[in-house]
Amino acid sequence: MKKISIVVILSIVAFALAIAIPNYLPKDTTLAAKNQSIVNDVVISEMNKSGFTSLRGEASIPATNKAPELYKWQHDTGLVARNYITQPPVIPHPIKRYKINQRQNKCLVCHGWESYREWGATKISLTHFKDREGNELSEVSPLRYFCTQCHVPQKDAKPLVNNTFEPIDLLKQKEG
Repeated sequence: MKKISIVVILSIVAFALAIAIPNYLPKDTTLAAKNQSIVNDVVISEMNKSGFTSLRGEASIPATNKAPELYKWQHDTGLVARNYITQPPVIPHPIKRYKINQRQNKCLVCHGWESYREWGATKISLTHFKDREGNELSEVSPLRYFCTQCHVPQKDAKPLVNNTFEPIDLLKQKEG
């Protein structure tokens, strides 16, 4: 908790300095830029001392980082196991050019009840045909129409943060 307070205080001080310094310095932009760089370096240095690191790495805020590598879509990986009962299934194929808007939904071409067999796709769940009150609808509910609100495609990227999630069954096994 103490580390977080120090980082918050330093961030506020850096922000205040970033606003105040240009007002008191000559209009020489190179000098203002140097001072801003010094403030940014101090903040990053203090964050690193406190054990926090930025996803930007050591680069100061106005610096330009090398563009991250592009990750590849995982093509047709088949069904991906779910970790909990209400987890939406992931999309096992690229969807880069799919249009999903008020007028069309490319996902329903293959996953709709009328066409899933033809495409060999997983059919859309019955839960997608219910409104907020649980009433059954003849069309996909507007609440569930925009697939990528819940379902995401997979890429070969490593996670940004460590994930220590364990399914409930595994936790029960450890207890027993």
